[in-house]
Amino acid sequence: MKFTVKRAAFIKKLNDVQRAISSKTTIPILTGLKLDVESDQIILTGSDADISIETVLDAKNEDNGLSITDPGKIVLPAHFFSDIVKRLPEDSMTVEITEGFQTEISSGAAEFTINGLDANNYPHLPELDGNDQIQLSGNVFKQLISQTVLAVSTQESRPILTGVHFSIDGDQFLAVATDSHRLSQRQIKLPEGNTGKYDVIIPGKSLVELSRMIGEENPDVITRISENQVLFTLGDTAFYSRLLEGNYPDTSRLIPKESTTTLEFNAPALLAAIERASLLSHESRNNVVKLAITTADKKIVISGNSPDVGNVEEQLDAKVVEGEDLEISFNPDYMKDALRSFGQTEIQVSFTSALRPFTLVPTEDQENFIQLITPVRTF
Repeated sequence: MKFTVKRAAFIKKLNDVQRAISSKTTIPILTGLKLDVESDQIILTGSDADISIETVLDAKNEDNGLSITDPGKIVLPAHFFSDIVKRLPEDSMTVEITEGFQTEISSGAAEFTINGLDANNYPHLPELDGNDQIQLSGNVFKQLISQTVLAVSTQESRPILTGVHFSIDGDQFLAVATDSHRLSQRQIKLPEGNTGKYDVIIPGKSLVELSRMIGEENPDVITRISENQVLFTLGDTAFYSRLLEGNYPDTSRLIPKESTTTLEFNAPALLAAIERASLLSHESRNNVVKLAITTADKKIVISGNSPDVGNVEEQLDAKVVEGEDLEISFNPDYMKDALRSFGQTEIQVSFTSALRPFTLVPTEDQENFIQLITPVRTF
């Protein structure tokens, strides 16, 4: 095996594949990067058994400066190989298998030799049955991930909640995540031509990595789902993830159908106020801020208290204040995450009682995006 390539082009592909490579895997060969050099392309593969990423570097693309002398394949220690490639002195580099699995990497006057492994021992990537696929704009998919993944659980005690629940029925795509203290639900209408019925749970960690890979050059993400795997295709990169097994809880019953107190805010303005109130609450053991609403004079006061440091109180400016008076306490970090997901929009916050979950929705398009937060009992 021998090839020469422009380092910048190679590093770009290497960075994508490295997202799937972990040093903590129980399968030693998975700490390596697989290079499969064919007559006209190089296939780079990385995997940690949960996520697998495969991408192609094409010789036909002149920007890659790829010249293949001898096809072949090898698995190289990903950490060392990556560090070497990124520090080589010249714009191009040559990689060649010399003896056995010894691999020589050269660029200008620099020359490294590292020990590789037999690529035949590298696990095969999953094969997905069927031709059904879902095609969605990269920007829309990235937004959908960021708006839901914030609510996944980080506790392995309930593994099912560490994922985002995707349910697809015809042109309706519903994504839900909850850690039992908060919930995020986003619904979108799929473009024409998307069909099929799916009900799957995708690990939140997989979706975070996928989101980081969706760039301007990936206008669309194509999704294919099988029994225990999902494949996302972004241009010439394939991103595989295992699915979580089990039944996701019925979250629709958690969302209140009616409310007794309703407020409307500018999301960034409310976020700034919550951030100020939480400066002191973070010093307290229980990390809680309180909202006191008096509807008669449309007065809303947010306060945070830390016995060791002091307290903060601020009167909020709401566009709408309707319904009954209320005092409610909540975790400000949950509120901040929820508010950030709305961006620069106006939002409606609806309460039913001091101890029941409350919802945040955009004032326009209320049906398609809901954040729900469970309050904190402070008495």
